[in-house]
Amino acid sequence: MAGFEYLTLVQARDRLDRRDVSSVELTLACLDRINQVEDRIKSFVTLTPDLALKRAQEADRLIASGAAGPLTGIPVQIKDVMCTEGIRTTCSSRMLETFVPVYTATAVEKLFEQGVVLLGKGNMDEFAMGSSTENSAFFPTHNPWNVDRVPGGSSGGAAASVAAGEALFALGSDTGGSIRQPASFCGVVGLKPTYGLVSRFGLVAFASSLDQIGPVTRDVADCALVLNAIVGHDPRDATSLPLTKKDYTQALGSGVEGLNLGVPEEYFVEGMEEGTRRAVEAAIKALERMGATIKQVSLPTTKYALACYYIIAPSECSANLARYDGVKYGYSHQDANNMWDGMEKTRQHGFGPEVRRRIMLGAYALSSGYYDAYYLKAQQVRTLIREDFARVFEQVDVLVAPVAPTVAFPLGEKTDDPVQMYLSDVCTLPPNIAGLPAMSVPCGFDQGLPVGLQLIGPHLSEETLLRVAYAYQQETDWHLATPEL
Repeated sequence: MAGFEYLTLVQARDRLDRRDVSSVELTLACLDRINQVEDRIKSFVTLTPDLALKRAQEADRLIASGAAGPLTGIPVQIKDVMCTEGIRTTCSSRMLETFVPVYTATAVEKLFEQGVVLLGKGNMDEFAMGSSTENSAFFPTHNPWNVDRVPGGSSGGAAASVAAGEALFALGSDTGGSIRQPASFCGVVGLKPTYGLVSRFGLVAFASSLDQIGPVTRDVADCALVLNAIVGHDPRDATSLPLTKKDYTQALGSGVEGLNLGVPEEYFVEGMEEGTRRAVEAAIKALERMGATIKQVSLPTTKYALACYYIIAPSECSANLARYDGVKYGYSHQDANNMWDGMEKTRQHGFGPEVRRRIMLGAYALSSGYYDAYYLKAQQVRTLIREDFARVFEQVDVLVAPVAPTVAFPLGEKTDDPVQMYLSDVCTLPPNIAGLPAMSVPCGFDQGLPVGLQLIGPHLSEETLLRVAYAYQQETDWHLATPEL
């Protein structure tokens, strides 16, 4: 069963439909690959092999009956921040180490309705707070291209599992770059949809006005297929957009001729590694050769995005994580003098240092006397950032920029310097603040490690992003490279 680990979804669908391979065989191949490499990659928090084989058998029956959907029988990893009924959902935190939800997140439910095969839940930075998957309470995940390097975060398990051939695709979440940055570091495709396009029901909240679920895949066509499956209005999510479903695969194959692509000067930040800069600039020149018009543009409020994000996100996190009090569910510290002491110790021992740091930052920003100076001001800056994007998108169709200023950095290099860690997301934060779609596409290598090209579009422009990304992949072969494990 060797050779199945790097099938695209399109290839897997074709082989499943032609009965060249069964879903059970595909699932066994993934489980075998996990057994081979997982001790070095550590991309899974929870493995569900028995359930996977049961679902694969059900998928094979669906395929035989002619009732298969585009993703029926395809093995997937789900980031452990999405609820799965009857399956442990930890958010890679001691606080939820034994938590088993009684319902399934809408986006995951939509995949299950198509008959996907769940291999297990992916490791992540605790409660999605981090840029390296080193903040997991259980263990760090390693980059398949160099196991001494981080895979990015917080969806590091998702990106690493796809890059390592452990899963054919994964579902991640993106609050400030948590799909795109690990996708860039691991050499795979990652898309953060427009805020509200994919339901957040069942996604454990970090920062509710920023969080969004999206696909991590091998190539752009796969990305469009997964997006087709997970979008749609959900009355259980008040922020879900009431839109008619589209077929995003129809956007593929149109090329880039006639499109205006903007290059924002502010995204080529000071301290960017030269190899990363060269790879991104080469990708932009390739798009120009393919017929796109390239324009230099400016987004002057970009320089405030990092500060804006690290007021809004911790503020929302401090409110969202107030529910973990040791009473209703999750970890509860029992050796306490009274209720208040128990609550304090539950949060002290249940949360890791980065989560505690962000709760304190947020509580301070929301506190009496500081709310206007910090949180209110950050929301006003957020409006300016949105207006900046709106102005630029009157001139161009898509923005092209780096995903991150560096390639994957060594494990442990930035754990003691939170500011340097936060700077890893400097190029990915603005689209979240503005609620815009953005994606990462492999565009080269530096120091033997992948580099990602970021595409950012206006509100609900996923079709255009996928069109540009697909055209670029048709002209290059960076997405075909696989790590030696």
